[in-house]
Amino acid sequence: MLYEAEFWVAVGTIFFIGLLIYLGVHKQVADALDGRRVRIQAELDEAKRLKDEALALMAEYQRKKQEAEKEAAELIAQARADAERYAAEAKQRMDEFVTRRTKMAETKIQQAEQQAVAEVRSAAADVAIAAASDILAVTSKGKVAEDLIAKGISDVKARLN
Repeated sequence: MLYEAEFWVAVGTIFFIGLLIYLGVHKQVADALDGRRVRIQAELDEAKRLKDEALALMAEYQRKKQEAEKEAAELIAQARADAERYAAEAKQRMDEFVTRRTKMAETKIQQAEQQAVAEVRSAAADVAIAAASDILAVTSKGKVAEDLIAKGISDVKARLN
């Protein structure tokens, strides 16, 4: 048995395992594995904490996004209302402007008509006076003629003006 290789391999293995136990390698291996487990657990805890923070941040940003969208919609609605109000005011001012201009034009037309009528009457009076003067000068003579002419001229002027 002392000459068999398996025997010496078994003795060497037992001696090696005993040496490892004596030196406390099994405790060092267990401590190393425990340390690794603790590090992995710490990393998992940190990852979970970061994930929770990220989810909270994402929820916050989504809430802010919804608020921003709501505010943007309100601003757009307000801008549309303002634009409609400004358009209505502009239309009203334009209508008032057109009405004022129309009234001014009508007033100018009436004034022009009245002035034209007055000019026509004045011209007609001048023509009538000249015609009456000529007729009376031809048909009447002397002081009576002059009195009649003067009286006729003043009557025609008074009636036509």
